[in-house]
This record gives sequence, structure tokens and C-alpha cells, in this order.
Amino acid sequence: MSQDIHLGNWAAVGLVAEREVRTRLRSKAFIVTTVATLVLLVGFALVMKMAGGGADATVGFTGGATQLETPLKATAESIGQNIDTKSVPDEAAARKQVEDEQLDALLVGDGSKIVVVVKKDIDEKLRNLVNVLAGQLALNQQITDLGGDPAQVAQAVAGAKAEVRPMEPPFDYNGQQLVIGMIAGVLIYMSLLINGQSVAQGVVEEKSSRVVELLLATIRPWQLMAGKVAGIGVVGLIQMIVIGGVGIAAALAMDVLTISISAAVGTVVWLVVWFLLGFVAYSLVFAALAALVSRQEDVAGVITPPLMFVILGYVLGISVLPSDPGSGLIEILSMIPLFAPTLMPMRLAMGGVPAWQAALSVALVVALIPALVWLSGRIYRNAVMRSGGKVKLTEALRS
Repeated sequence: MSQDIHLGNWAAVGLVAEREVRTRLRSKAFIVTTVATLVLLVGFALVMKMAGGGADATVGFTGGATQLETPLKATAESIGQNIDTKSVPDEAAARKQVEDEQLDALLVGDGSKIVVVVKKDIDEKLRNLVNVLAGQLALNQQITDLGGDPAQVAQAVAGAKAEVRPMEPPFDYNGQQLVIGMIAGVLIYMSLLINGQSVAQGVVEEKSSRVVELLLATIRPWQLMAGKVAGIGVVGLIQMIVIGGVGIAAALAMDVLTISISAAVGTVVWLVVWFLLGFVAYSLVFAALAALVSRQEDVAGVITPPLMFVILGYVLGISVLPSDPGSGLIEILSMIPLFAPTLMPMRLAMGGVPAWQAALSVALVVALIPALVWLSGRIYRNAVMRSGGKVKLTEALRS
């Protein structure tokens, strides 16, 4: 008999969830939000490809200066610049290319010193590059005058490096990991913000329209709350998988990301995991608090306190992690259930998170959810049928 009641209970939850999924998947808001986010992500990938593609400058060489082409490229690589080079036999034709802005600069002369021709002014990064090369030529000349071999000196200098002894093994965060982490944070933040508030608004809508009275005539309050959270959660999950999957796929296809496919899939999987954990935890709180009021304009007031933890976690993540990926503060906060849904996915996308920290943060949120189910169910049950003015939280907590 108890087994039949259990099945009936979850069947009721399933019916409510199914109703929410059907309604919201067909809504214009869901379609527009999903499409707009996909367009923004693909557009961002295109911008990154255009910004990251190509060289910092195109430099031409003519006459005796062509012997400087290889040294200039080597110097550019050593200082982190990317340049294209082009040999032009005729100097007049080369100068015309500078005038037509096909070349950013042209090296002329016999190659014994650096002589640069530009249209108006030289870019500062390019100026630094040719100045470094000019210094190398001057040093080589001095070494030759003293009877030394510039090639041997250059080899010795290139091989001389400081010995660094870290007290703890460092983790190398690259630019792509930082960008992925920030995007992960934005997606989680927006999903919690939009879908969490949808739960709260849905509760108040049903309460103010008296629909909840009809529903609770056949099902229990906790079934209605759980079904609403589950249904909106499924819709948010579908949206997260589509956006995350398409975004990563587009970035990989355009060669914007050079990370492995397994790392990209891992990022999407962690996004899904933390969306589910964060959504369930926060939505239970939002649903319970929304049951305290009967008007849509009052929703923001009751859900703002827990919502501030979502916002604070997101703001801390995008403010601190780009400049300090190994921040001790963020490391601690990312394991606290209130902040974990926004901060931990950012850290996981960046990489370098110890396995025990990832496991602990998940375990703490999972352990918190049953307590939230009990507490939120109690508040929802005692407040959702009381229309009119705002129900005090202390009253809703009473049996």
C-alpha cells in the first residue's frame, strides 16, 4: 500500500513537471533567449577568431636588408610577437606597397643597420621589435670587433636561464582556460537568475490566480512545488546543454579553442552538473519565499536576499579570477554551498582544481538539498494557500 502511495506521489510530481516543460518549451521567451544566447556565443567565437588570427604586422625586405628577415622573425618570436614577412626585389615597388598599406613597414639598406620605411608612423610594438633587433646587430658588431663569434655568444645567451624553485607545484593557466571559465560563469549565472526567478514568478502567478487552490485539491503542496522546480529545471537543463554544446562546438570548429575535445566535453558536463545542483538548491528557496506573497511586484523583494549570493559569487569570480586564478579567497568560497554553483564551474573550466575540492563542493551542496526540501516544503505548505497580504516567514515556519 505504501508503495502505491509513493508511486502516486511521484506520478503527481511528474504530471506537474510535464505541464511546466510543455508550456515553457513552447514559450517565446525560451526560444528567443536560447537563440539570442547562441547567436552571441557564435558571434563571440567569430570575433575571437578575427582578433586572434593574422599577424601583428607585415614587414617587407628589399635589397641587402633581406638578410635581416630570419633574425627579425626570430626576435619577434622571442618577445611574443607574431609578424608576417615578405621579400620584395624592387625597392620602388616595396615603397608603393607601404604607401598602399599592404606593408606596415619596409626594411631597406645593406643590412648592416636597421633602416625602416613607414607611411606615417610606426606602431609601438613594431618599433620595440626593430629596436631589439638593432641592439642585437650592434652587439654582434662589437663582439666581432673584439675577435669573438657572435653566433656562439648568441647561443650561450639563449641557453642561459634562471633556475626557478617553486615551493608548491604551479598550475599553468592559459588565456583560453580563463575565457572558458568566464563564459561558464556567465552561463551559470544567467541560468540561475532566469530559471530561478521563473520558479518564483510561477508560484505567485498560480497563487494570485487561484489556480493553486484547484491544483491542491488533487495533489499535495510539496508535489506541486517539486513538480514546478523539476519542470523548469528540465527546461533550463535543455537550454544549458544546447548553449554549452553549440558554443564549444563552434569555438572548436573555428579553431578559436585549441583545447582537447575531452577537455571541452568535460567543461560542458561540469556546467550541467553545477546548473542542476545550483538550480535545485536555489529554486527550492525561491519557491518557498515566493509563496509568502500574492503579487508579482512583491516577488523581487522576497527573493533578493538569496539572489544576492548568486550575484556576489558571480561578481567575485569575474573580478578576481582573471587577474588571480589561484586566489585563496575564491578557492575557499567555491567550496561553500552558497557560492559553489557560480564559482566552482569557473575554476573547473580553468583547470587545476584538486579532485578533493571538486568532490567536497559537490558533496556539500548535495547534502544541503534534502534540508532545503524539508524547510522549503514546510514554508510553501503553510503559505501558498494564504492570499492577500504578505505572510511572515516566522508564521510560515510554524506547523
